Amino acid sequence: MAVTLVYVDRSRWGQSASIRQDLTRIYDDAFAERIGGQAAAPFIEDHLAEKQFFACARFDARLLGAVAIFEADDRAWWLSELCVRESARRRGVGSRLMALLAEQAGEQKRTLRIDTAALPLADRILLSRIGYRPRTGETGEHGFHEYVELDPQGNG
Repeated sequence: MAVTLVYVDRSRWGQSASIRQDLTRIYDDAFAERIGGQAAAPFIEDHLAEKQFFACARFDARLLGAVAIFEADDRAWWLSELCVRESARRRGVGSRLMALLAEQAGEQKRTLRIDTAALPLADRILLSRIGYRPRTGETGEHGFHEYVELDPQGNG
């Protein structure tokens, strides 16, 4: 399966009906706990309004998987809400999307991070298998929180 990486920001969301349709379907198929029971389109629009964007897995001109990305002040990408269309699950789409993101992060000298507070154990195990390592970080007034990090440069 030749999956490619596509970024969807507010501009692309507004310009392309097929992107809106595909991304909405991805999150419509999401488990309720992945997006908090919210309808897909408002969920996507809320993320885009907060200056986040989505990295998407494209196959045959269709988006099959997506992950929300927030760029931190230190240029690290915080990933959340990884979802794959129900019809494409168990075919390596999510793994390929994460691998493409790791390649891109390496080229751009970025670190990838994922907050683990609400992740199920199975997701944490998967992240460990693909190279994410546990970290603890300061979150300002909220104290400390746990997350996992992938440094494609191998710096930690």
